[in-house]
Amino acid sequence: MTDQTQAGSHHHHEHDEDAARLASLGYTSEFKRDMSPWANFALGFTYLSPVVGIYTLFAVALMTGGPPMIWWLVIVGLGQLLVALVFGEVVSQFPVAGGVYPWARRLWGRRWAWMTGWVYLVALLTTIAGVVYGSGPFLAQLLGFEAGTSSTVICALIILFLALCINLMGTKWLALAAIIGFSAELLGALAVGTWLLLTERYHNLSVLFDTADVAGDGSYFAAFVAAALIGIYQYYGFEACGDVAEEVPNASRQIPKAMRMTIYVGGAAAIFVCLSLLLAVKDYAAVISGEDADPVTTILHSAFGETGTKFVLAIVMLSFLSCALSLMAAASRLLYSYARDDMIMGSRLFRHFLPHRHVPPYAMLVGAAVPALIVLGSVFSEKALTSIISFATLGIYLGFHMVTLAALRARLRGWQPSGAFTLGRWGMAVNVAALGYGVLAMINMAWPRTPEAPWYDNWLVALSAAAGIAVGLVYMLGWRPYENSDAISGDAVSGDVMHPGRHRQ
Repeated sequence: MTDQTQAGSHHHHEHDEDAARLASLGYTSEFKRDMSPWANFALGFTYLSPVVGIYTLFAVALMTGGPPMIWWLVIVGLGQLLVALVFGEVVSQFPVAGGVYPWARRLWGRRWAWMTGWVYLVALLTTIAGVVYGSGPFLAQLLGFEAGTSSTVICALIILFLALCINLMGTKWLALAAIIGFSAELLGALAVGTWLLLTERYHNLSVLFDTADVAGDGSYFAAFVAAALIGIYQYYGFEACGDVAEEVPNASRQIPKAMRMTIYVGGAAAIFVCLSLLLAVKDYAAVISGEDADPVTTILHSAFGETGTKFVLAIVMLSFLSCALSLMAAASRLLYSYARDDMIMGSRLFRHFLPHRHVPPYAMLVGAAVPALIVLGSVFSEKALTSIISFATLGIYLGFHMVTLAALRARLRGWQPSGAFTLGRWGMAVNVAALGYGVLAMINMAWPRTPEAPWYDNWLVALSAAAGIAVGLVYMLGWRPYENSDAISGDAVSGDVMHPGRHRQ
């Protein structure tokens, strides 16, 4: 037998095993397993996107917490690694498309899963809007015109349209775009960071412990904790590796690995980018006072000049596009997964597949149309956009920790993870620590920090999350969509199946 035949038969055997594994969970997949482990990791990385995260929040975090804000990239990275380990155990046992929704379904039950999916879907759609909106000013600079609300909205809509077109071309194209986006972003981040460290260093590493007097006479601890957003906003994306579980060969083994790699590589790149920018800021006082409101652009112009900055901005724009692309892929898989179980209005439409492309087009359309409406809404109200983005980050964490809570509950009831990846006797401790970290992160995000503002502005993050959840609860309790579904649920704890399902197409 030649090497090629052997490789082919091994590949075929892997596909058969994956199909059998999925059949044992009650599903037949219509997706094609066209995504290599490398592309799966690239998808998680471009969704996490160190360049998007750092470039978007660098100025705010520096103004809030001074240079020590960089330590949040280490602290949050460790916290999110615990979450990724718990998710790894779950996806390894239940490698089903759609991520948090099917995981919550198997660990707890239909209603909990419905609510987890709802919170996460709304958060994902608003995150897409936030990312494409954030790209507007960079695109304006790249094309050389003045950034304003209307130009930002137009830029955001162009990126949404491009991301939708690439996604509609199928898994193979999504995988290719993820790999191109990952390579450009990582190489670009390393090249820019190295150049800044070599030519634009104005400080030594001791500044990482210098508060730059951001708190004035107040408590520095409060200022430092407020700057945590740069880390909290940075480290999600690894779960996207699991959203496409039916498109990756040998998913039970490969996806937990890709999730951890996303945190290691994405986290290291984010820290490197942030460090190189921090040491290149000439005057911290000017940034903290608001005199230099856009320190990233100031640094790039100083280091690369007009032409060089355009080249860097082109890489930044590619990072924004690939980030939007990965988010849209994740949202469409989640909506498809919902629809496959008849869990939402319009299920028949959302589970419809393009026969040659092997992707759900209408679910993808929602992933572009809803963010487009949110972005268009910003023309009437900047405040609305702020509250939407506030909900996005808190909503993503809420969706995550509805799964870590479901996993902890299942463990206490006797669940023993049985996939290819398990934490063994460390499982319970890691699960408790992951949930504890998540609760602290959510409290920090929702904490009111603007006592001079009206109360509803001060509590904006908590109120926007409460509104998103309330709409979901009204829909869930009023229409009971979870009762339409006869797919299996609650079966992680052996013999605890709440609703035996038939084999679903």
